[in-house]
Amino acid sequence: MASHGIPWYRRRISKWAHLRSIPLSRLWMLLLAAFLLFSIFGFYADLMSRGTLPYAAAFLLAAISGVNAMLWILTVARLPAVFIAGLVVLQFFIGALNATAAHWMARSFHFRTVPSEQGIHFAATSILICSITSYFFFTNFIRTEGKRSLILQNELELAHSIQQTLVPTLEIRTLRFELYGISRPSDKVGGDLVDAVLLTSGDLIAFLADISGHGLPASILMGRVKTAARTALLDAAEREPSDTLPLLLNRLNIVLPQVKEPTAFATFTGFHLGADGNIFCALAASPPIVHWHASAQSISQFQEPQFPVGLLPVCQFDGFPLDASSGDLFVVATDGILEVANKQGEEFGMERLQAAIAQNHSDPLPELAGKILSAARTFGHQFDDQTILAVRCL
Repeated sequence: MASHGIPWYRRRISKWAHLRSIPLSRLWMLLLAAFLLFSIFGFYADLMSRGTLPYAAAFLLAAISGVNAMLWILTVARLPAVFIAGLVVLQFFIGALNATAAHWMARSFHFRTVPSEQGIHFAATSILICSITSYFFFTNFIRTEGKRSLILQNELELAHSIQQTLVPTLEIRTLRFELYGISRPSDKVGGDLVDAVLLTSGDLIAFLADISGHGLPASILMGRVKTAARTALLDAAEREPSDTLPLLLNRLNIVLPQVKEPTAFATFTGFHLGADGNIFCALAASPPIVHWHASAQSISQFQEPQFPVGLLPVCQFDGFPLDASSGDLFVVATDGILEVANKQGEEFGMERLQAAIAQNHSDPLPELAGKILSAARTFGHQFDDQTILAVRCL
């Protein structure tokens, strides 16, 4: 499902979201590295004072600078983004806080000033030690998280190969119909499914499903939907063509709630392409089907208002026959294409989809699908899985 229109500041903050998944048992190295690196500012202040600050005061200023850096990391990693505004305000008072702390220490403990040459040597040595030590902790943190990232990357590559196996590009031709389906996930894996099953009767069942959500959870549920759908179609050749898709949706609606999160669901568009040339269709909360009428050289769209699959205990899903002539074309595109938004917030929408189909209706289906995807990619950034199912009557 689409997540277009994400504000730029939300997208920037989301780049740091990986820190939220790091437990404190591993994050401490980064915190300590940042503390040591930014504590240098306290010793730098001592250098600017010609090394005359008492040692305790220099350490206090260094500690304040280091804690400030740790607060930034902890806020980004663990707290809501609104706390960042508080940290920004705090930066305007850091100088006053340092001066107050140094004055309080001098008044309370009556520390003597340090000889200039001795103090400069101390501050320079402290800066060197903090720099080297922070580098050590930074490299250890990067190496540790790098190993974990490499493992995760390998797992994602494996998931991507599984995705290609589960959702290959479809290109099927029968005596009556030509079919093409393609899916481009927004990440390594996605939740869109396009599939086709050839029955022993010679009929062809083609369907497109869009799983709510993104990434690996949606991909896992997509695999379950494909398995459940193919299992439900094992005896489809023995049933009336008009009953195949409604029964398939009813079975999916019973099975899916048992193998998914409560809020997850799937939209569905299915075609029963008969060996005799008849077409039956069933929809479940899916985008409209675009119909190119070859004889009239015109285009139309239609949809059936039904609930999505796996969300509510719907009693019965319905199907309906389609009237089609030789050369007619049916195209379904998921929200990942229709809801692509440009910089002005305009969506690609049904009108642009229809225009692309009308302009290229005579092209081979792979070329037609490629031009639609290219038009969407040119129009705006892809935030959701983009899938197309096209059927042409021969």
